[in-house]
Amino acid sequence: MKKVFTLKVLVLISLVPSIVLSAQEKPASEADSRERYGWTLGYEPDRVVDYYNPKQNITLDMGIFFPAQYTRHDKRPCIIFFFGGGWTGGDQSQFYGISKYFASRGMVAITAEYRTHNKHNAIPRNCVEDGRQAVRYVRQHAAELGIDPQKIAVGGGSAGGHVAAAVAMCPTIDAKPKSTISSMPNALVLFNPVYNNGPKGYGHSRVAEYWEDISPYHNIRKGLPPTIVFFGTNDSCVPVAQVNDFQDAMVHANNISTTYIYDDEKHGFFHISKGGRRMFEDVLQKADAFLVKQKILTDTDQVKPWTAQAIAHAEESSQVKRPREQKRKPKKKQASKVKAEVAAPVDYPWQNVTGSLQQNWFELHDGLKNSQYLFVVEKKGTVAFVGGSITGMPWRKKVME
Repeated sequence: MKKVFTLKVLVLISLVPSIVLSAQEKPASEADSRERYGWTLGYEPDRVVDYYNPKQNITLDMGIFFPAQYTRHDKRPCIIFFFGGGWTGGDQSQFYGISKYFASRGMVAITAEYRTHNKHNAIPRNCVEDGRQAVRYVRQHAAELGIDPQKIAVGGGSAGGHVAAAVAMCPTIDAKPKSTISSMPNALVLFNPVYNNGPKGYGHSRVAEYWEDISPYHNIRKGLPPTIVFFGTNDSCVPVAQVNDFQDAMVHANNISTTYIYDDEKHGFFHISKGGRRMFEDVLQKADAFLVKQKILTDTDQVKPWTAQAIAHAEESSQVKRPREQKRKPKKKQASKVKAEVAAPVDYPWQNVTGSLQQNWFELHDGLKNSQYLFVVEKKGTVAFVGGSITGMPWRKKVME
């Protein structure tokens, strides 16, 4: 019999009434059977434009999704999304599906590129500088893009959520401080943002020299844009206590802020590729309602019928990704014309380790596994760099301890 997810919403009545806890009930014996699809849902931007050259030979672009019946003479509301990846990696495709939904609601939806460590050797400060320039570009070119410059929402996930929040809250992180074009968003839509970068927050060692300037939580003040935030209680990057502290600080500064915390959900759960269809729909409905309340959108959401249509589109275009619980069958290797040499087996000390330590090495190749073993267990050697996104490194804590 097919398992059915149910959502229960509990309103926490306290001095901070806008915190809401959504708990997803699951039968104890249930396997993870969520409907998962690739986050693009088979969609790509209608147009790609270059918006900024932070350095010679570096050009950043943005993908634009236009609504139906759009003309460049319109004054449409706009939303700009920044991707996640720990300021290290990631790309704009993370928000293609979500952008297409908001375009279906009449917005001009944009996914903006910013510099990352892997691609541009960037530091977190550069990420925020680029995000600020993306907002300025859209506002400066609002007339030719058919956008209302007073209805520009900004959002993002994880490190991209940090970029979005910092653009609004951290004014000193600015590559062009003398610009007369405002980079202040009119609303924020944040998906598990790493918005506390203090000594006990995410990524502090990478921003230690300027953390007070780049940490959104430490720059909360009166007059910030209305904000909606989504988190899971099992987020590995931001503890619930920091989520509540941010919400408290926003309300005490007389800002409009609503935070939703989903019980037992992990970092990145809002993506249809991770949290599944029901979570994706629930988060989009709440984000849509928030934008309606802020008078950026009108009418009621069309999340569920749109999602059904988007999934059908993805399947028809053959761009939908398989759910994670379904394993691909390995392809049969064709016989080589030249007989290959059989490498002698290598005996590494980590191969004799059992339990959780061994599980933390399952994604690494043998040589790197052995190096990590020497570092973690034998306390020998030095780790120079560990790459990957903050959503795709379940073993990262062991390496960094």
